[in-house]
Amino acid sequence: MQQNKLFSQTRWQLAIWYASVMSFILGLLGFGVERAIIHAHWQTLDREIEVVAGTLHDDVEKDLRQPGRLEPTIQQLLQISQRDKRHVLGAIHQGDYYARFLSLSGENVAALGFLPDGLPLTSGEPMWQTLTDSQGNRYHQISLSLHTQDNRPWGYIQVGRSLSDVDAYLANVKLVLLLGLPSAIMLVAVSSWWLAGRAMQPVYQSYQQIQQFTADAAHELRTPLAALSATVESALRSPHLPEPEAREILQTVNRQNQRLTALVADLLLLSRMERQSLPVRHQLCCLNDIISDLVEELESLGLAAAVTLKAEIKVYKPLQIVGDEEQMYRLVTNLMVNAIQYTPTGGCVRAILDKEDDRAIIRVVDTGIGIAPEHQQRIFDRFYRVNSDRSRMTGGSGLGLAIAMAIVQAHKGSLEVHSELGKGSTFTVRLPLGVATL
Repeated sequence: MQQNKLFSQTRWQLAIWYASVMSFILGLLGFGVERAIIHAHWQTLDREIEVVAGTLHDDVEKDLRQPGRLEPTIQQLLQISQRDKRHVLGAIHQGDYYARFLSLSGENVAALGFLPDGLPLTSGEPMWQTLTDSQGNRYHQISLSLHTQDNRPWGYIQVGRSLSDVDAYLANVKLVLLLGLPSAIMLVAVSSWWLAGRAMQPVYQSYQQIQQFTADAAHELRTPLAALSATVESALRSPHLPEPEAREILQTVNRQNQRLTALVADLLLLSRMERQSLPVRHQLCCLNDIISDLVEELESLGLAAAVTLKAEIKVYKPLQIVGDEEQMYRLVTNLMVNAIQYTPTGGCVRAILDKEDDRAIIRVVDTGIGIAPEHQQRIFDRFYRVNSDRSRMTGGSGLGLAIAMAIVQAHKGSLEVHSELGKGSTFTVRLPLGVATL
């Protein structure tokens, strides 16, 4: 396939399209995963800050009396929280959190925990803020309003948390995605090239079969056409032809025309069978009569080739199948004629009819030249001959066995060959029996 420019280009196009689509999907998936991880961490972080801020807000607000002033009891509570790390407020003194108390005018009344250098002092609005200190570190904080015991506005409490660990984790996630996605895309590209080759293989094989069929058909048609052309040219060079010679020329033209007609008819039959449009008349066909009739009809062909024909019926009652009687005659004829053509002088061809379970068995056994194992799977291909030459001495057009196989398949049967070089061949047909026989 690599040597064919058309299929090579098509394979590249398939691989590029597949890799592009998969890369786009992987990119979207990676972006979605990153967004989901970021969202999940922010949600967790917000809930964590809300718990700490809410606990501190509730502990402080109940003791507030004057706006902008922390009572001694509150200052004592904050000092206790610094010593007692088991208390929720102790989380502020673990290094990640800070808390600030702001008056209504925005002045810093008190602070807890670690206050970063250069962290801007903001008002209580909006509720959530993300700030950056002088060193570029980020902090996420929440602002909650405070009220005195008599419900007067006191100011605000701001609780924040460092984002250094979150930013480091998300940076690692981005790094993994940035390194993993190109690697995945490379694997997808290689896989795309391989899958494109696998996908193109059946098409390429069909293309090769079409090329081979075209070449074989052209070769088969060229021989009778060349003979016709030579015969006509010979007649045209003779201004006055005797009647016997003219009759001989016409007979030659007629033989070649019949040969061409038979070849075209066989090709049309195979084409119709492959399209599954060949009508199969469903009728009961008696195989006993078909075998007996064909052995009698082909006896003259056997005598001309000095080959003995025998019919062996191994069943006591007629075997009937549901199918097309005309096609059954064609099937057995092709097998017997093929056996006669490849059996040397003095040989024997036997047509055997038998039964196994619910199937009728037709065997055509010859004592011919045999078929090598490497050729046995290909003899049912169109125009295929075991001998590489195209001499008419080796047989007909090379379509007989292909037609036989198509007829058997159309009747839901099977066709097999068993052969040994120098000993002969056995073609075995298995067909489902009709209701009447069963």
